[in-house]
Amino acid sequence: MTNLVKYLSRARRGRGLAVAVMIQLAFSTATGSAQPAPFYQDKTIRIIVGFTAGGLYDQYARLMARYMGKHLPGNPNIIVQNMPGAGSIIATNYVSTVAKPDGLTLGMVGSGIYLDQLLGVKEAQFDVGKMQFIGSVDQRDLVLYMRADAPWKSVEDILNAKELPKCGATGTSDLTTIMINIMEETLGTKFTNVRGYPGGVEIDLAIEKGELQCRGTGITTHFAREPYHTWHKNGFDRHILQTGKKKDPRIADAPTLPDLMDKRKTPAMGRSIAKLLLLSATVGRPLVTTPGVPAERVKLLREAYVKAFREPELLAEAKKARMEVELLAGEDVEKDMRDAITQPKDVVARVKKLME
Repeated sequence: MTNLVKYLSRARRGRGLAVAVMIQLAFSTATGSAQPAPFYQDKTIRIIVGFTAGGLYDQYARLMARYMGKHLPGNPNIIVQNMPGAGSIIATNYVSTVAKPDGLTLGMVGSGIYLDQLLGVKEAQFDVGKMQFIGSVDQRDLVLYMRADAPWKSVEDILNAKELPKCGATGTSDLTTIMINIMEETLGTKFTNVRGYPGGVEIDLAIEKGELQCRGTGITTHFAREPYHTWHKNGFDRHILQTGKKKDPRIADAPTLPDLMDKRKTPAMGRSIAKLLLLSATVGRPLVTTPGVPAERVKLLREAYVKAFREPELLAEAKKARMEVELLAGEDVEKDMRDAITQPKDVVARVKKLME
């Protein structure tokens, strides 16, 4: 009898231990499988565009916003907000120094922001060396175009002119400013540069009204949207110079900068300055985020950016709108920008003098 009692007692303790173990295992399994929600779930990402609506920076941002979210864990909503001013300095300042470093604020900012820092523009409160680049699209060569009824038909006409052509720009680092400064340094031309326009759309309107005669812009831009389609159809504008090594067949009437530099025997310093300034075109249209965003979120954003631009639907939209979609990886943009702000003192001094 005593042995039976001992057996039943041990059995009860064993069953109790087994039940306790089973409860513990069940609890461990439940807590182990409960994964935290992705950071971007139920959140909204803002893309701050440094220029007015309707231009290509704005168009690329809106195209991207329609496709990028589904390639991020949690499928966040993405909206676009325009914050024009000072050649995108206002937008760059906001993304770099005001926005939280959480990966919910991105910036589609001017590709020439490195020049604002290099030149010590007081309004530029950002540090390009600390910014995190997600990627870039639309690497391009530049063109200087002129109203066809303007008296300057060629670079030679500008060199010999008594009255200077009047070009429009958004700020110190936009493509018009860059283009005419390159021409001054390498070819000896002079222009009147009217800065302060909020975007390219407004500059084009001023050219149509006759307030301006010229503008520098990307060749891809010049064939991507109105009013250029209508201008070309009606012979409204003339192409004065293009910056690529090879002629773009769409503007075969315009000589290339390398050819003219060779003819005029432009010295090495001038060529170095041209290369530095032209980075703003060859680096494309960068997408950035705030310094301090965790590395794993930057990685997610870079991957989603590339995947979005591989979407067949996005590519079809871009083709219809005549928008180029050649990409530059965020890491490569970052390296190019950081190299640009560490130029020799003599190069920086000469660029500063040109931009005065």
